[in-house]
Amino acid sequence: MSCRFVHPDRHLQTPSRLREGTLADDAAHVSRSVRRAPRLALLCAVAALAFQLSGCAVGPNYHKPAAAVPASYKEAPEGWKVAQPGDTTDRGPWWLIYDDAQLNGLMDQLNANNQTVAQYAAAYRQARALVGEARAAYFPVVSASFSGSRSRTPSRVSSSNSGFTGGSSISNNVNLGLDATWEPDLWGKVSRTVSAQEAGQQGAAADLANARLSAQATLAQTYFTLRSLDAQQKLLDDTVVAYQKSLQLTQNQYAQGVAGRADVIQAQTQLQSAQAAAIDNGVARAQDEHALAVLVGQPASTFSVPPSPLTATPPIVPVTMPSALLERRPDIASAERKAAAANEQIGVAISAFFPTLTLSASGGFESSVLSQLLSMPSRFWTLGPSLAGTVFDAGLRSAQTEAARAAYDQQVAVYRQTVLAAFQDVEDNLASQRILAQEIVVQQQAVESAQHALQIVTNEYKAGTTDYQNVLSSQTTAFTAQQKLASIAGQRMVSSVGLVKALGGGWDVAQMDRETGAVGAPAPVAASGVQGSVPSTHGATQDAAAQGTRLE
Repeated sequence: MSCRFVHPDRHLQTPSRLREGTLADDAAHVSRSVRRAPRLALLCAVAALAFQLSGCAVGPNYHKPAAAVPASYKEAPEGWKVAQPGDTTDRGPWWLIYDDAQLNGLMDQLNANNQTVAQYAAAYRQARALVGEARAAYFPVVSASFSGSRSRTPSRVSSSNSGFTGGSSISNNVNLGLDATWEPDLWGKVSRTVSAQEAGQQGAAADLANARLSAQATLAQTYFTLRSLDAQQKLLDDTVVAYQKSLQLTQNQYAQGVAGRADVIQAQTQLQSAQAAAIDNGVARAQDEHALAVLVGQPASTFSVPPSPLTATPPIVPVTMPSALLERRPDIASAERKAAAANEQIGVAISAFFPTLTLSASGGFESSVLSQLLSMPSRFWTLGPSLAGTVFDAGLRSAQTEAARAAYDQQVAVYRQTVLAAFQDVEDNLASQRILAQEIVVQQQAVESAQHALQIVTNEYKAGTTDYQNVLSSQTTAFTAQQKLASIAGQRMVSSVGLVKALGGGWDVAQMDRETGAVGAPAPVAASGVQGSVPSTHGATQDAAAQGTRLE
Protein backbone atom coordinates (compact mmCIF):
# COMPACT_ATOMS: atom_id res chain seq x y z
CA MET A 1 0.00 0.00 0.00
CA SER A 2 1.25 3.51 -0.89
CA CYS A 3 0.12 6.95 0.21
CA ARG A 4 0.32 10.21 -1.76
CA PHE A 5 0.12 13.55 -0.05
CA VAL A 6 -1.63 16.35 -2.06
CA HIS A 7 -1.48 20.06 -1.38
CA PRO A 8 -4.76 21.24 0.28
CA ASP A 9 -5.48 23.78 -2.49
CA ARG A 10 -4.63 21.45 -5.35
CA HIS A 11 -8.22 20.24 -5.76
CA LEU A 12 -9.23 23.81 -6.80
CA GLN A 13 -6.77 23.87 -9.70
CA THR A 14 -7.71 23.11 -13.26
CA PRO A 15 -6.59 19.77 -14.66
CA SER A 16 -3.97 21.43 -16.82
CA ARG A 17 -2.66 23.44 -13.87
CA LEU A 18 -2.69 20.34 -11.74
CA ARG A 19 -0.59 18.49 -14.26
CA GLU A 20 1.83 21.42 -14.44
CA GLY A 21 2.13 21.52 -10.66
CA THR A 22 2.71 17.79 -10.50
CA LEU A 23 5.42 17.96 -13.10
CA ALA A 24 7.08 20.86 -11.29
CA ASP A 25 7.00 18.99 -7.95
CA ASP A 26 8.43 15.87 -9.55
CA ALA A 27 11.22 17.89 -11.10
CA ALA A 28 12.01 19.51 -7.76
CA HIS A 29 12.01 16.10 -6.07
CA VAL A 30 14.44 14.74 -8.64
CA SER A 31 16.64 17.79 -8.21
CA ARG A 32 16.74 17.30 -4.42
CA SER A 33 17.52 13.62 -4.87
CA VAL A 34 20.39 14.44 -7.21
CA ARG A 35 21.80 16.94 -4.73
CA ARG A 36 21.36 14.48 -1.86
CA ALA A 37 23.14 11.60 -3.60
CA PRO A 38 26.73 12.85 -3.12
CA ARG A 39 26.10 13.44 0.57
CA LEU A 40 24.71 9.95 1.06
CA ALA A 41 27.61 8.48 -0.86
CA LEU A 42 30.06 10.38 1.32
CA LEU A 43 28.33 9.23 4.47
CA CYS A 44 28.35 5.61 3.30
CA ALA A 45 32.04 5.91 2.49
CA VAL A 46 32.77 7.29 5.95
CA ALA A 47 30.82 4.46 7.59
CA ALA A 48 32.56 1.82 5.46
CA LEU A 49 35.96 3.26 6.32
CA ALA A 50 35.03 3.29 10.00
CA PHE A 51 34.11 -0.39 9.88
CA GLN A 52 37.40 -1.26 8.21
CA LEU A 53 39.45 0.74 10.67
CA SER A 54 37.58 -0.82 13.60
CA GLY A 55 39.86 -3.83 13.25
CA CYS A 56 42.95 -1.74 14.04
CA ALA A 57 44.35 -1.56 17.57
CA VAL A 58 47.28 0.58 18.60
CA GLY A 59 49.57 -0.46 21.42
CA PRO A 60 51.73 -3.51 22.18
CA ASN A 61 50.43 -7.04 21.74
CA TYR A 62 50.49 -9.10 24.92
CA HIS A 63 52.93 -11.93 25.48
CA LYS A 64 52.99 -13.94 28.68
CA PRO A 65 55.93 -12.75 30.80
CA ALA A 66 58.85 -15.11 31.13
CA ALA A 67 59.59 -16.51 34.58
CA ALA A 68 62.41 -18.60 36.00
CA VAL A 69 61.23 -22.22 36.26
CA PRO A 70 63.50 -24.91 37.75
CA ALA A 71 63.80 -28.31 36.11
CA SER A 72 62.95 -30.19 39.31
CA TYR A 73 62.29 -29.76 43.02
CA LYS A 74 65.43 -30.17 45.09
CA GLU A 75 63.54 -31.00 48.31
CA ALA A 76 61.55 -33.88 46.84
CA PRO A 77 62.60 -37.07 48.65
CA GLU A 78 63.94 -40.04 46.74
CA GLY A 79 61.13 -42.17 45.35
CA TRP A 80 58.58 -39.37 45.60
CA LYS A 81 55.81 -39.96 43.09
CA VAL A 82 55.38 -37.59 40.16
CA ALA A 83 51.82 -36.98 39.01
CA GLN A 84 51.04 -38.39 35.58
CA PRO A 85 49.19 -35.93 33.30
CA GLY A 86 47.55 -38.70 31.33
CA ASP A 87 45.31 -39.75 34.22
CA THR A 88 42.41 -37.28 34.36
CA THR A 89 39.89 -39.28 36.40
CA ASP A 90 38.15 -36.91 38.78
CA ARG A 91 38.14 -38.17 42.37
CA GLY A 92 36.31 -35.25 43.92
CA PRO A 93 37.47 -32.56 46.37
CA TRP A 94 41.07 -32.79 47.50
CA TRP A 95 40.33 -33.15 51.21
CA LEU A 96 38.71 -36.55 50.63
CA ILE A 97 42.21 -38.06 50.58
CA TYR A 98 42.26 -37.66 54.38
CA ASP A 99 39.19 -39.89 54.76
CA ASP A 100 37.77 -37.87 57.68
CA ALA A 101 33.99 -37.51 57.82
CA GLN A 102 34.17 -34.65 60.32
CA LEU A 103 36.53 -32.73 58.04
CA ASN A 104 34.29 -33.37 55.04
CA GLY A 105 31.30 -31.93 56.87
CA LEU A 106 33.22 -28.81 57.89
CA MET A 107 34.35 -28.30 54.29
CA ASP A 108 30.74 -28.45 53.10
CA GLN A 109 29.83 -25.73 55.59
CA LEU A 110 32.80 -23.61 54.53
CA ASN A 111 31.92 -23.84 50.85
CA ALA A 112 28.39 -22.69 51.61
CA ASN A 113 28.92 -20.08 54.32
CA ASN A 114 32.47 -18.69 54.36
CA GLN A 115 32.20 -14.91 54.13
CA THR A 116 35.69 -14.32 52.76
CA VAL A 117 34.85 -16.55 49.80
CA ALA A 118 31.54 -14.71 49.46
CA GLN A 119 33.45 -11.42 49.14
CA TYR A 120 35.53 -12.77 46.27
CA ALA A 121 32.43 -14.26 44.64
CA ALA A 122 30.84 -10.81 44.64
CA ALA A 123 34.05 -9.32 43.21
CA TYR A 124 33.90 -11.90 40.43
CA ARG A 125 30.32 -10.96 39.58
CA GLN A 126 31.37 -7.32 39.50
CA ALA A 127 34.24 -8.12 37.12
CA ARG A 128 31.86 -10.03 34.86
CA ALA A 129 29.49 -7.06 34.77
CA LEU A 130 32.37 -4.76 33.83
CA VAL A 131 33.03 -6.92 30.77
CA GLY A 132 29.45 -6.35 29.63
CA GLU A 133 29.84 -2.65 30.29
CA ALA A 134 32.98 -2.49 28.14
CA ARG A 135 31.41 -4.48 25.28
CA ALA A 136 28.49 -2.05 25.14
CA ALA A 137 30.87 0.53 23.64
CA TYR A 138 30.97 -1.50 20.42
CA PHE A 139 27.40 -0.49 19.63
CA PRO A 140 25.61 2.80 19.00
CA VAL A 141 23.62 4.54 21.69
CA VAL A 142 20.02 5.19 20.69
CA SER A 143 17.70 7.38 22.73
CA ALA A 144 14.09 8.41 22.23
CA SER A 145 12.38 11.58 23.36
CA PHE A 146 8.92 13.05 23.40
CA SER A 147 8.20 16.61 24.45
CA GLY A 148 5.42 19.15 24.23
CA SER A 149 5.13 22.82 25.08
CA ARG A 150 2.61 25.64 24.93
CA SER A 151 3.80 29.26 25.00
CA ARG A 152 2.34 32.73 24.80
CA THR A 153 4.25 35.61 23.17
CA PRO A 154 3.29 39.22 22.39
CA SER A 155 2.52 39.85 18.74
CA ARG A 156 3.50 43.55 18.83
CA VAL A 157 5.61 45.55 21.28
CA SER A 158 5.47 49.36 21.60
CA SER A 159 8.54 51.48 22.23
CA SER A 160 6.57 53.94 24.35
CA ASN A 161 6.39 53.91 28.10
CA SER A 162 2.83 52.63 27.91
CA GLY A 163 4.18 49.06 27.65
CA PHE A 164 2.64 46.37 25.47
CA THR A 165 0.09 47.23 22.83
CA GLY A 166 -1.82 44.99 20.54
CA GLY A 167 -2.62 41.33 21.04
CA SER A 168 -0.57 38.21 21.75
CA SER A 169 -0.21 34.80 20.14
CA ILE A 170 -0.27 31.33 21.62
CA SER A 171 1.79 28.58 20.01
CA ASN A 172 2.10 24.86 20.58
CA ASN A 173 5.02 22.56 19.85
CA VAL A 174 5.11 18.77 19.96
CA ASN A 175 8.30 16.80 19.27
CA LEU A 176 8.87 13.05 18.88
CA GLY A 177 12.38 11.99 17.96
CA LEU A 178 15.16 9.42 17.99
CA ASP A 179 18.85 10.21 18.47
CA ALA A 180 21.70 7.81 17.73
CA THR A 181 25.44 8.23 18.21
CA TRP A 182 28.20 5.75 17.46
CA GLU A 183 31.91 6.03 17.97
CA PRO A 184 33.71 3.49 15.74
CA ASP A 185 36.60 1.74 17.42
CA LEU A 186 39.15 3.14 14.97
CA TRP A 187 42.25 2.72 17.10
CA GLY A 188 41.29 -0.22 19.29
CA LYS A 189 40.39 1.70 22.42
CA VAL A 190 37.19 -0.28 22.89
CA SER A 191 38.70 -3.64 21.98
CA ARG A 192 41.64 -3.02 24.30
CA THR A 193 39.28 -2.03 27.10
CA VAL A 194 37.18 -5.15 26.53
CA SER A 195 40.29 -7.34 26.55
CA ALA A 196 41.46 -5.69 29.76
CA GLN A 197 38.10 -6.30 31.44
CA GLU A 198 38.01 -9.91 30.20
CA ALA A 199 41.47 -10.46 31.67
CA GLY A 200 40.22 -8.82 34.85
CA GLN A 201 37.27 -11.21 34.93
CA GLN A 202 39.58 -14.19 34.52
CA GLY A 203 41.81 -12.80 37.24
CA ALA A 204 38.78 -12.38 39.51
CA ALA A 205 37.85 -16.02 38.87
CA ALA A 206 41.39 -17.04 39.84
CA ASP A 207 41.23 -14.82 42.92
CA LEU A 208 37.99 -16.52 43.92
CA ALA A 209 39.55 -19.95 43.45
CA ASN A 210 42.60 -18.87 45.45
CA ALA A 211 40.46 -17.46 48.27
CA ARG A 212 38.45 -20.67 48.39
CA LEU A 213 41.55 -22.86 48.34
CA SER A 214 43.20 -20.76 51.05
CA ALA A 215 40.12 -20.97 53.26
CA GLN A 216 39.85 -24.73 52.71
CA ALA A 217 43.54 -25.26 53.48
CA THR A 218 43.33 -23.07 56.58
CA LEU A 219 40.33 -25.05 57.79
CA ALA A 220 42.08 -28.39 57.22
CA GLN A 221 45.26 -27.22 58.94
CA THR A 222 43.32 -25.78 61.88
CA TYR A 223 41.29 -28.98 62.10
CA PHE A 224 44.38 -31.21 62.22
CA THR A 225 46.02 -28.88 64.73
CA LEU A 226 42.93 -29.24 66.91
CA ARG A 227 43.07 -33.03 66.56
CA SER A 228 46.75 -32.92 67.50
CA LEU A 229 45.80 -30.96 70.62
CA ASP A 230 43.19 -33.63 71.36
CA ALA A 231 45.93 -36.26 71.11
CA GLN A 232 48.12 -34.23 73.45
CA GLN A 233 45.18 -33.82 75.81
CA LYS A 234 44.76 -37.58 75.94
CA LEU A 235 48.48 -37.93 76.61
CA LEU A 236 48.27 -35.36 79.41
CA ASP A 237 45.24 -37.07 80.93
CA ASP A 238 47.01 -40.44 80.80
CA THR A 239 50.11 -38.83 82.31
CA VAL A 240 48.06 -37.40 85.17
CA VAL A 241 46.71 -40.88 85.89
CA ALA A 242 50.22 -42.34 85.78
CA TYR A 243 51.57 -39.64 88.09
CA GLN A 244 48.72 -40.27 90.52
CA LYS A 245 49.76 -43.91 90.68
CA SER A 246 53.36 -42.84 91.11
CA LEU A 247 52.35 -40.56 93.99
CA GLN A 248 50.45 -43.40 95.62
CA LEU A 249 53.50 -45.64 95.26
CA THR A 250 55.72 -43.01 96.85
CA GLN A 251 53.31 -42.52 99.73
CA ASN A 252 53.29 -46.28 100.34
CA GLN A 253 57.07 -46.32 100.27
CA TYR A 254 57.15 -43.42 102.70
CA ALA A 255 54.70 -45.17 105.03
CA GLN A 256 56.98 -48.21 105.07
CA GLY A 257 59.98 -46.04 105.78
CA VAL A 258 61.64 -46.85 102.49
CA ALA A 259 61.24 -43.35 100.98
CA GLY A 260 61.67 -39.92 102.47
CA ARG A 261 59.21 -37.06 102.77
CA ALA A 262 60.98 -35.23 99.94
CA ASP A 263 60.07 -38.03 97.53
CA VAL A 264 56.37 -37.57 98.31
CA ILE A 265 56.56 -33.81 97.80
CA GLN A 266 58.38 -34.26 94.49
CA ALA A 267 55.72 -36.70 93.31
CA GLN A 268 53.00 -34.25 94.29
CA THR A 269 54.75 -31.43 92.44
CA GLN A 270 55.09 -33.53 89.32
CA LEU A 271 51.41 -34.50 89.41
CA GLN A 272 50.25 -30.93 89.90
CA SER A 273 52.43 -29.72 87.03
CA ALA A 274 50.89 -32.32 84.74
CA GLN A 275 47.40 -31.31 85.85
CA ALA A 276 48.18 -27.65 85.10
CA ALA A 277 49.52 -28.56 81.65
CA ALA A 278 46.34 -30.54 80.93
CA ILE A 279 44.24 -27.52 81.83
CA ASP A 280 46.43 -25.14 79.81
CA ASN A 281 46.07 -27.30 76.70
CA GLY A 282 42.40 -26.36 76.64
CA VAL A 283 43.23 -22.73 75.82
CA ALA A 284 44.80 -23.53 72.46
CA ARG A 285 42.05 -26.01 71.64
CA ALA A 286 39.32 -23.48 72.37
CA GLN A 287 41.00 -20.92 70.13
CA ASP A 288 41.30 -23.39 67.26
CA GLU A 289 37.66 -24.38 67.68
CA HIS A 290 36.64 -20.71 67.52
CA ALA A 291 38.75 -20.26 64.38
CA LEU A 292 36.93 -23.18 62.76
CA ALA A 293 33.61 -21.54 63.60
CA VAL A 294 34.59 -18.38 61.73
CA LEU A 295 35.79 -20.37 58.73
CA VAL A 296 32.49 -22.22 58.39
CA GLY A 297 30.49 -19.03 58.88
CA GLN A 298 29.05 -19.75 62.32
CA PRO A 299 29.19 -17.85 65.62
CA ALA A 300 31.87 -19.23 67.91
CA SER A 301 29.35 -19.27 70.77
CA THR A 302 27.18 -21.90 69.08
CA PHE A 303 29.88 -24.02 67.43
CA SER A 304 31.74 -26.99 68.84
CA VAL A 305 33.81 -29.93 67.63
CA PRO A 306 33.77 -33.09 69.79
CA PRO A 307 37.25 -34.17 70.98
CA SER A 308 38.88 -36.92 68.95
CA PRO A 309 42.63 -37.62 69.10
CA LEU A 310 44.55 -37.52 65.83
CA THR A 311 45.21 -41.02 64.51
CA ALA A 312 45.55 -40.39 60.76
CA THR A 313 48.82 -40.36 58.85
CA PRO A 314 49.45 -38.00 55.92
CA PRO A 315 48.63 -39.40 52.47
CA ILE A 316 51.14 -39.36 49.66
CA VAL A 317 50.67 -36.25 47.53
CA PRO A 318 52.08 -36.65 43.99
CA VAL A 319 54.05 -33.60 42.92
CA THR A 320 53.69 -32.01 39.50
CA MET A 321 56.65 -30.96 37.41
CA PRO A 322 57.77 -27.40 38.21
CA SER A 323 56.75 -26.20 34.74
CA ALA A 324 53.18 -27.36 35.38
CA LEU A 325 52.93 -25.36 38.60
CA LEU A 326 52.37 -22.16 36.59
CA GLU A 327 49.11 -23.65 35.32
CA ARG A 328 48.04 -25.14 38.65
CA ARG A 329 48.12 -22.27 41.11
CA PRO A 330 45.28 -19.75 41.00
CA ASP A 331 47.41 -16.99 42.53
CA ILE A 332 49.88 -17.30 39.64
CA ALA A 333 47.04 -17.27 37.12
CA SER A 334 45.58 -14.18 38.76
CA ALA A 335 48.90 -12.33 38.63
CA GLU A 336 49.37 -13.24 34.97
CA ARG A 337 45.87 -12.06 34.05
CA LYS A 338 46.47 -8.75 35.83
CA ALA A 339 49.62 -8.30 33.77
CA ALA A 340 47.58 -8.96 30.61
CA ALA A 341 45.00 -6.37 31.67
CA ALA A 342 47.74 -3.82 32.35
CA ASN A 343 49.18 -4.43 28.89
CA GLU A 344 45.81 -3.64 27.29
CA GLN A 345 45.64 -0.38 29.22
CA ILE A 346 48.79 0.76 27.41
CA GLY A 347 46.89 0.52 24.13
CA VAL A 348 43.98 2.43 25.64
CA ALA A 349 46.36 5.22 26.67
CA ILE A 350 48.03 5.35 23.23
CA SER A 351 44.67 5.57 21.46
CA ALA A 352 44.16 8.99 23.06
CA PHE A 353 46.79 10.39 20.66
CA PHE A 354 44.49 9.76 17.69
CA PRO A 355 41.33 11.63 16.68
CA THR A 356 37.88 10.35 17.56
CA LEU A 357 35.25 9.84 14.87
CA THR A 358 31.63 10.11 15.94
CA LEU A 359 28.69 9.29 13.69
CA SER A 360 25.44 10.84 14.84
CA ALA A 361 21.92 10.80 13.52
CA SER A 362 18.63 12.19 14.72
CA GLY A 363 15.17 12.27 13.29
CA GLY A 364 11.52 12.34 14.13
CA PHE A 365 8.45 14.50 13.91
CA GLU A 366 7.77 18.04 15.10
CA SER A 367 4.48 19.89 14.75
CA SER A 368 2.39 22.60 16.33
CA VAL A 369 -0.67 20.37 16.12
CA LEU A 370 -0.66 17.01 17.88
CA SER A 371 -2.98 15.42 15.32
CA GLN A 372 -0.53 16.26 12.54
CA LEU A 373 2.58 15.10 14.42
CA LEU A 374 3.03 11.88 12.46
CA SER A 375 2.40 13.42 9.06
CA MET A 376 5.14 13.56 6.45
CA PRO A 377 5.45 17.37 6.45
CA SER A 378 6.28 17.19 10.18
CA ARG A 379 9.28 14.94 9.81
CA PHE A 380 12.88 16.05 10.30
CA TRP A 381 16.27 14.36 10.32
CA THR A 382 19.94 15.16 10.80
CA LEU A 383 22.84 12.90 9.85
CA GLY A 384 26.57 13.47 9.82
CA PRO A 385 30.03 12.59 11.13
CA SER A 386 32.36 14.56 13.36
CA LEU A 387 36.09 14.18 13.87
CA ALA A 388 37.73 15.57 17.00
CA GLY A 389 41.19 15.34 18.47
CA THR A 390 43.26 16.93 21.20
CA VAL A 391 45.70 19.56 19.95
CA PHE A 392 47.39 20.51 23.24
CA ASP A 393 47.20 18.89 26.67
CA ALA A 394 50.53 19.89 28.25
CA GLY A 395 51.85 16.32 28.16
CA LEU A 396 48.80 14.72 29.77
CA ARG A 397 48.51 11.85 27.29
CA SER A 398 52.24 11.15 27.38
CA ALA A 399 52.15 10.98 31.16
CA GLN A 400 49.14 8.67 31.07
CA THR A 401 50.90 6.37 28.59
CA GLU A 402 54.04 6.28 30.71
CA ALA A 403 51.94 5.52 33.79
CA ALA A 404 50.27 2.64 31.93
CA ARG A 405 53.65 1.21 30.92
CA ALA A 406 54.90 1.49 34.50
CA ALA A 407 51.74 -0.23 35.77
CA TYR A 408 52.39 -3.08 33.34
CA ASP A 409 56.01 -3.42 34.49
CA GLN A 410 54.75 -3.49 38.07
CA GLN A 411 52.31 -6.31 37.33
CA VAL A 412 55.01 -8.28 35.52
CA ALA A 413 57.21 -7.98 38.61
CA VAL A 414 54.29 -9.08 40.79
CA TYR A 415 53.76 -12.09 38.51
CA ARG A 416 57.39 -13.15 38.65
CA GLN A 417 57.51 -12.66 42.42
CA THR A 418 54.36 -14.77 42.76
CA VAL A 419 56.02 -17.53 40.73
CA LEU A 420 59.13 -17.43 42.91
CA ALA A 421 57.03 -17.51 46.08
CA ALA A 422 55.06 -20.46 44.70
CA PHE A 423 58.19 -22.53 44.13
CA GLN A 424 59.41 -21.59 47.60
CA ASP A 425 56.07 -22.71 49.01
CA VAL A 426 56.36 -26.11 47.33
CA GLU A 427 59.98 -26.56 48.37
CA ASP A 428 59.19 -25.57 51.98
CA ASN A 429 56.42 -28.12 52.28
CA LEU A 430 58.38 -30.84 50.48
CA ALA A 431 61.25 -30.28 52.88
CA SER A 432 58.86 -30.32 55.81
CA GLN A 433 57.29 -33.59 54.67
CA ARG A 434 60.65 -35.22 54.08
CA ILE A 435 62.26 -34.07 57.34
CA LEU A 436 59.22 -34.76 59.52
CA ALA A 437 58.89 -38.25 58.02
CA GLN A 438 62.47 -38.96 59.08
CA GLU A 439 62.03 -37.29 62.44
CA ILE A 440 58.91 -39.20 63.45
CA VAL A 441 60.69 -42.53 62.92
CA VAL A 442 63.51 -41.52 65.24
CA GLN A 443 61.10 -39.96 67.72
CA GLN A 444 59.06 -43.15 67.87
CA GLN A 445 62.23 -45.02 68.75
CA ALA A 446 62.97 -42.42 71.42
CA VAL A 447 59.52 -42.94 72.94
CA GLU A 448 60.03 -46.69 73.06
CA SER A 449 63.45 -46.30 74.68
CA ALA A 450 62.14 -43.81 77.25
CA GLN A 451 59.23 -46.06 78.19
CA HIS A 452 61.55 -49.03 78.54
CA ALA A 453 63.91 -47.02 80.76
CA LEU A 454 60.99 -45.83 82.89
CA GLN A 455 59.79 -49.37 83.40
CA ILE A 456 63.25 -50.47 84.57
CA VAL A 457 63.70 -47.53 86.94
CA THR A 458 60.21 -47.97 88.40
CA ASN A 459 60.90 -51.64 89.18
CA GLU A 460 64.22 -50.71 90.77
CA TYR A 461 62.48 -48.07 92.91
CA LYS A 462 59.92 -50.61 94.07
CA ALA A 463 62.78 -52.92 94.98
CA GLY A 464 64.49 -50.12 96.86
CA THR A 465 67.64 -50.20 94.74
CA THR A 466 67.33 -46.63 93.39
CA ASP A 467 65.99 -43.31 94.62
CA TYR A 468 62.91 -41.46 93.45
CA GLN A 469 64.95 -38.81 91.64
CA ASN A 470 65.73 -41.35 88.92
CA VAL A 471 62.02 -42.17 88.62
CA LEU A 472 61.15 -38.49 88.22
CA SER A 473 63.80 -38.05 85.56
CA SER A 474 62.63 -41.09 83.61
CA GLN A 475 59.00 -40.05 83.83
CA THR A 476 59.82 -36.55 82.56
CA THR A 477 61.87 -37.97 79.69
CA ALA A 478 59.12 -40.40 78.67
CA PHE A 479 56.43 -37.72 78.81
CA THR A 480 58.50 -35.24 76.80
CA ALA A 481 59.22 -37.87 74.14
CA GLN A 482 55.54 -38.79 73.83
CA GLN A 483 54.50 -35.15 73.68
CA LYS A 484 57.05 -34.48 70.94
CA LEU A 485 55.80 -37.49 69.00
CA ALA A 486 52.21 -36.21 69.11
CA SER A 487 53.38 -32.77 68.00
CA ILE A 488 55.30 -34.17 65.02
CA ALA A 489 52.28 -36.20 63.94
CA GLY A 490 50.19 -33.04 63.90
CA GLN A 491 52.89 -31.11 62.04
CA ARG A 492 53.00 -33.78 59.35
CA MET A 493 49.27 -33.46 58.72
CA VAL A 494 49.44 -29.67 58.63
CA SER A 495 52.42 -29.82 56.27
CA SER A 496 50.57 -32.30 54.05
CA VAL A 497 47.73 -29.83 53.64
CA GLY A 498 50.27 -27.10 52.96
CA LEU A 499 51.77 -29.16 50.14
CA VAL A 500 48.36 -29.76 48.57
CA LYS A 501 47.68 -26.03 48.72
CA ALA A 502 51.13 -25.18 47.34
CA LEU A 503 50.43 -27.43 44.35
CA GLY A 504 47.12 -25.70 43.67
CA GLY A 505 44.70 -28.17 45.23
CA GLY A 506 43.86 -29.72 41.86
CA TRP A 507 42.97 -26.37 40.25
CA ASP A 508 44.12 -25.47 36.72
CA VAL A 509 43.72 -22.57 34.31
CA ALA A 510 41.19 -24.50 32.24
CA GLN A 511 38.77 -24.19 35.15
CA MET A 512 39.28 -20.42 35.10
CA ASP A 513 38.38 -20.34 31.41
CA ARG A 514 35.30 -22.48 31.98
CA GLU A 515 34.18 -20.34 34.91
CA THR A 516 34.53 -17.06 33.03
CA GLY A 517 32.53 -18.50 30.17
CA ALA A 518 29.71 -19.63 32.44
CA VAL A 519 26.54 -17.68 33.10
CA GLY A 520 26.79 -17.83 36.87
CA ALA A 521 29.55 -17.53 39.38
CA PRO A 522 32.00 -20.42 39.72
CA ALA A 523 30.71 -23.38 41.67
CA PRO A 524 31.86 -23.48 45.30
CA VAL A 525 33.95 -26.64 44.96
CA ALA A 526 34.99 -26.29 41.33
CA ALA A 527 38.44 -24.98 42.15
CA SER A 528 39.74 -28.01 43.99
CA GLY A 529 39.75 -31.62 42.96
CA VAL A 530 41.43 -34.96 43.58
CA GLN A 531 42.19 -36.98 40.50
CA GLY A 532 43.54 -40.31 39.49
CA SER A 533 45.21 -43.31 41.06
CA VAL A 534 48.73 -43.02 42.37
CA PRO A 535 51.41 -45.70 42.63
CA SER A 536 52.66 -46.22 46.17
CA THR A 537 56.33 -45.97 47.06
CA HIS A 538 56.48 -49.77 46.96
CA GLY A 539 55.17 -49.94 43.39
CA ALA A 540 51.63 -51.09 44.14
CA THR A 541 48.75 -49.01 42.75
CA GLN A 542 46.44 -47.56 45.38
CA ASP A 543 43.39 -45.37 45.10
CA ALA A 544 44.01 -41.63 45.30
CA ALA A 545 41.35 -41.29 47.98
CA ALA A 546 43.70 -43.12 50.32
CA GLN A 547 47.08 -42.28 48.85
CA GLY A 548 47.17 -38.86 47.24
CA THR A 549 45.82 -36.24 44.92
CA ARG A 550 46.20 -35.91 41.18
CA LEU A 551 47.72 -32.49 40.81
CA GLU A 552 49.54 -32.85 37.50
